[in-house]
This record gives sequence, C-alpha cells and structure tokens, in this order.
Amino acid sequence: MQPGTSPATGADSVAVAVRGTGAPVLVLHGTPGGITAADAMARFLPSDRFRVVTVARPGYPGTPLVPGRSSLDDEADRYAALLDRSGIDRVAVLAWSGGGPVAYRFAVRHPDRVRSLVVAAGLSGRWAPARPSLAEWVVAHTSFGAAVAATAARVLPSVVVRTVEAGVSSLHGRALTAHVSEVVHDLRRRRDVLDLSTSGNAGGAFRPGWDNDVRVLGAVDDLELGAVRAPTLLVHGDADTEVPFGHSSRAAAAVPDVELVTLPGGTHFALWDHHDARAVQERVAEHLARD
Repeated sequence: MQPGTSPATGADSVAVAVRGTGAPVLVLHGTPGGITAADAMARFLPSDRFRVVTVARPGYPGTPLVPGRSSLDDEADRYAALLDRSGIDRVAVLAWSGGGPVAYRFAVRHPDRVRSLVVAAGLSGRWAPARPSLAEWVVAHTSFGAAVAATAARVLPSVVVRTVEAGVSSLHGRALTAHVSEVVHDLRRRRDVLDLSTSGNAGGAFRPGWDNDVRVLGAVDDLELGAVRAPTLLVHGDADTEVPFGHSSRAAAAVPDVELVTLPGGTHFALWDHHDARAVQERVAEHLARD
C-alpha cells in the first residue's frame, strides 16, 4: 500500500499510510485526530526497525462511517480486515487517548493478531468531553479555528504550547512555566506538542469522527480488559486532566500481563513532552518490537 491510500470500499474502507520496514505497528490516534495525528504519534519509531501503519479511525477524513457498524468491535474488525489485505499476520499496537478503547477491543477480539500493546494516556472506561468555552469551541470545533491554530503554531509557538499544556494538565504557576520552557527549548518536544495539538479538530471533515467518538466512548461499559492477552505497556502522566490517570490505573489492575509507567508531572502529551520522554519512547519501541 502507498501512503494515503484506502485499499477497500464500504464497510472495510480505512484510510491508511505505511512507512518503513521491520516489525509492523498499527497506530491508533485519539479523539479527534486522523492520519496526521497518528504520524506525529509514531514519529519516534525509526523506519529501519518498524513498518508503521497509521490509519484514520472511523468518521475521520478518509475512513467513512458505516451505518449500523460504528461500534468499537466493528472498528476493531475493520483493522483485522486491513491486516488481511495488507498481508500482515501480527502487529504491535500503539494507541493514544481516545484510541485506547478500540486498541483493547482489538486485542480481545483478535488475540492472535496482536504481538504487543502500548496505550499512552488511554481511556479504559466511559468518557464525555468537557464543556468548552466559546473561544475553545471556535478553535477546536470549526475549520476557521483549525486554521487559526495552525497559523499560531507557526508564528507564536510558545503561546500555543503554554495554552495547550495548561488545557490538558493540572500544572500551574511555576511548574507550568518550567515545563513549557523545557518544551519550547527542545525542538523535538516542541514539534511533537504543536503537531499533536493542531492535527485534530472536531469541525469540518473531522465532525463525523468526533460525533461518533462522543457517542461510542460515552457508552463504554466493559472493555473486557481481563481478556487482553498481549503483553501491555501503559504510559500515563499523573498531571493529565484530559484523560485522568485513573484510566490507566484501572487497566493496570485488570490486564493480566501489564506494566504501568507513571510520569510524574506528565501532561496528556507525556509520552512526547515529558523530560523523560526519549527514554520512555525507547522503552516503548522495545516493547513494540517484541516477537
């Protein structure tokens, strides 16, 4: 498959991009998101070690919703069909945030297809979005806001970093200032935060995916976490307010073969913006490479 292609139609259609060679890794973005977000998530995985398969989740650009087939299990089955078409027997899975629930369900429904699982700041239970202010709604839920955010990321990166970090964490005062300063002065971490925070929008072409996620994730009951058989690595910052740390605590208590990496003072972007991010990313890469 070539980057950006959708190799099937109808119920199985999934927008997908592939780079690299080596151990296959399926990358599942959060809510909202798309292939651009998945690509930013997996940027730290070297192309000479991993075959990175990024997808757009249902309703996001390139992956249409299918009436009557929009549950987490339906989504998981679409990824199994994608692997079949791609000639990939087994994959590791890297999921973030709102991509966590379908990653767990994929591992439960298709245990022979999943070598290992990494969930960063992932939901493990029911979720509902916080009510935004008018300004937040314009930025996050309209195409105009998306354009403004992208422009601001280019011309006022430090302002954008501070705004988004404050919005997804409990950091404040000196702790927030120190963290933002670290991120802004580290080109790799700054790029990751800017790309992850501006790659998803709940308006325009992203609206169907957002609305579907709000409905589906708001109805999560039992993900059957105890039935996950893949070796699982959880990464979560304890200052995350977007997906509270308790979601990973719940998963760590239920998944049989699991390790939880807690990042003190970590935000919702902890895997990419924490001061220990590079060391943790290497740990994640090792886990994803497991046979």
